[in-house]
Amino acid sequence: MEEARPMPCLFEPLEARLAVLDALPPALWLGGMTHAGGRLEPRLLALQTWRGLLAQGLNPLDRLAPGPLSDADWPAPVLREALKTCFDHLQLARYCEAHADLADLVLQSLLFHLDLIVDYRDRGAGEAAAARIAIEAFHADWAERCGEIDELAAAFGELGDLFKNTRWDTLRGLLRSREWQDLVRIRRLVERLPELARLIRSLGRAQPVEPAPTDSQHRQSVMMPALALQADAHTQRVPDMPGETRGVHRSDRLARMLPAEAMLLGHPRLRFVWHARRAERTLLCYEDDDRLRERHHHPLPVPRPQPRPAPAPRLAMGPMLVCVDTSGSMQGGAEAVAKAVVLEAVRTAHAQHRPCRVFAFGGEGEVVEMLLALDPSGVAQLARFLGQGFHGGTDICGPIEHALARLQEEDWRLADLLIASDGEFGATPAVAARLQQVRREQGLRVQGVLIGDRETIGLLELSDAIFWVREWRRFGPAAEAGRYGEGGEGGEGGGSPVHSSRLTADYFPGALRTPDNLARTQPPETAAAAVRAGRHRDAAS
Repeated sequence: MEEARPMPCLFEPLEARLAVLDALPPALWLGGMTHAGGRLEPRLLALQTWRGLLAQGLNPLDRLAPGPLSDADWPAPVLREALKTCFDHLQLARYCEAHADLADLVLQSLLFHLDLIVDYRDRGAGEAAAARIAIEAFHADWAERCGEIDELAAAFGELGDLFKNTRWDTLRGLLRSREWQDLVRIRRLVERLPELARLIRSLGRAQPVEPAPTDSQHRQSVMMPALALQADAHTQRVPDMPGETRGVHRSDRLARMLPAEAMLLGHPRLRFVWHARRAERTLLCYEDDDRLRERHHHPLPVPRPQPRPAPAPRLAMGPMLVCVDTSGSMQGGAEAVAKAVVLEAVRTAHAQHRPCRVFAFGGEGEVVEMLLALDPSGVAQLARFLGQGFHGGTDICGPIEHALARLQEEDWRLADLLIASDGEFGATPAVAARLQQVRREQGLRVQGVLIGDRETIGLLELSDAIFWVREWRRFGPAAEAGRYGEGGEGGEGGGSPVHSSRLTADYFPGALRTPDNLARTQPPETAAAAVRAGRHRDAAS
């Protein structure tokens, strides 16, 4: 039985003209359908083609294939050469490559400016003059926007969805603010600290990237240099040794004597000749010899496989938790370096699609938690943070507790913690013990960034490793203004006047809460009871 055909839609023939809208984003629907130039269907087809070519990084006015599209009446032939020159001069195709949102924005702007040609003609301008005014306005608009895109790319690298039209005005106001100028200055500072940027990129524990310094239980063969005895064979000929017969020669060997010589012995007179030849060693004898092979051994360096523990892959590329000290002691160059840490963390997190949360801490109860993403609100929040000054006291316990709370969440379990500070703080024993517990149980790594002259007890107790920014004085506002010459804010070359950052660890090792020191330390109650009872170390000895 034949299936019944569906009845045709009443408006299907009319809607067929707009079928191309299915391939266009809604942002281009209104402008594409209400534009004053050209006919509807060719214009929509041209917009679809232009959008695809721009997203591929190609200038549509160079790549239109012959056919109906090249004969379309949008844009008008009188506009095409001027538009081609405008697109080439601005290099709009390069900006739109792999960014369909920006291509949509370019086409929306082009439709808007070309739609004003009718208004310019109504005001008395000729057709050519009206077209020139519209294209010049489009060029001026995008010349400014391309400069702003370059500025954003220089600060953040990959820009993601910052191109969307609904957010452009917000970004444009931000780029004209004082905070943005501070962000640009901090970005230039990051370029002078490449080691710090590499350190921040290694944070996190989500993916294996490189061998770790510690050994795992797996084994692998490693080629190691060794000495082996190599044998050299040498062949030496030994005459008269039974072996291969080579010919006839004169000798006195009776065993190898020819039969013709033996016949002389039976003659009564010729036997005397035989005895004379034997005495003279001139008897005809078979000549034979053999070869003696000798082997000599001598040492020779050779690679030899040796089993060795294989290093486990190091984990990196995970979420980042950044604690930034904003106390009054960080003013100057240390403040600039701390802001550079935050900016580089945001850049790295955005480029590698990783979450980043910043805890700006000062005195007790002064913790500002920021989830910084590369969107207009995140950029504005980052700019405000980088534009403000640091002041107040220092309390490290607050941000550590906030970070530990985040580590209990599923999205942040593989995060690493970075502490950027001058180290002038001290955590309570309870907070330090809790942090050590999380490090043991979850594998948390705590990276310290020392923006000062020496490691302090507080920073040493909390960090697995410390990166020392030795020339932090060079990055202060006074140094940038040139008031201190090339040396920065103090010290030769802007570096630290201290020869080593490990003064506390080297000269006061007993002050650190290491496992050995904690094992030898008595609780306060026990020590007080011993003193009251008169039990002193000297008396006990």
